[in-house]
Amino acid sequence: MKRLSSSEWIAHVLATDPPRHKSLVMTVCGDAIAPHGGAFWLGSMIELLAPLGVGDRLVRTNVFRLVQEGWLNASREGRRSRYALEAKALPRFERANRRIYSAPGLDWDGKWTFLLAPSGSIDSELRTQLRKELEWEGYAMLATGVMAHPAPDRDTLREILVRCDADGKVFACEVAELPGLGSRPLPQLVRDCWNLDAVIEGYRGFIETFAPLLNMLDQDAIPPEDAFAIRTLLIHAYRRVQLHDPMLPLALLPQPWPGASAYELARDIYRLCHVRAEQHLLAMLRREDEATPDADDAFHGRFGGLQVE
Repeated sequence: MKRLSSSEWIAHVLATDPPRHKSLVMTVCGDAIAPHGGAFWLGSMIELLAPLGVGDRLVRTNVFRLVQEGWLNASREGRRSRYALEAKALPRFERANRRIYSAPGLDWDGKWTFLLAPSGSIDSELRTQLRKELEWEGYAMLATGVMAHPAPDRDTLREILVRCDADGKVFACEVAELPGLGSRPLPQLVRDCWNLDAVIEGYRGFIETFAPLLNMLDQDAIPPEDAFAIRTLLIHAYRRVQLHDPMLPLALLPQPWPGASAYELARDIYRLCHVRAEQHLLAMLRREDEATPDADDAFHGRFGGLQVE
């Protein structure tokens, strides 16, 4: 296959694996809008997504859906529409960002965290809501009312319990092996609770798609518009795989774990294109609002630190 230009690579990816439009708007909100004050005018979002094959009508439709779902709030100034990340949704954006931009490889002390909700202790609606939220964070359901993870983020768990109004309604405990009983080793719970085949294939597919960019970005002066499109497609594809990754400690995963290689690839590409991508992003945002701030400190800490120019 001949070496593609940046615009040809973007067109190829959009043709072979077109992203879902609403999910792509979410990616732009989390990756690009959040670090710059968390708000945008509709015209800016339309211009940002046009090179990614999302037309005016589709942008309007999917932004409206995100308002209905509680991710964004809307306001108007004359005929112009302004949107901002909903305050109640900010913790979920922050959780997603911690997953995406932080290196995998959680330290593990050999203990598991169990969440217990005995029969009758909570109603079925809350039980379903908790299961959905905890499964997104990588917990496995061992039995009805019993969920477990070997290395969860405690702040995230606390936030989920508070937001779901489950604080004080479930039991949370740490579990360790009892020595000398001849029981199965706790690490073997991984193979019983999680089927990682799809996650492995997802990371391998991500690597196959994006690895060719390293030489392209290293040798070419990528136009800012293309750099933003590449950065958006990169994070969109990486996030899509991570949504199905339970984020277990590396010590419990099959080796070599492709998630580690996928992270390094995403980090290297992001670092190579983020400066030009920011040039395009700010040009589009400041066309509608000259007061759009520069990226915040958290942005420059992504992937272990981004170069500031």
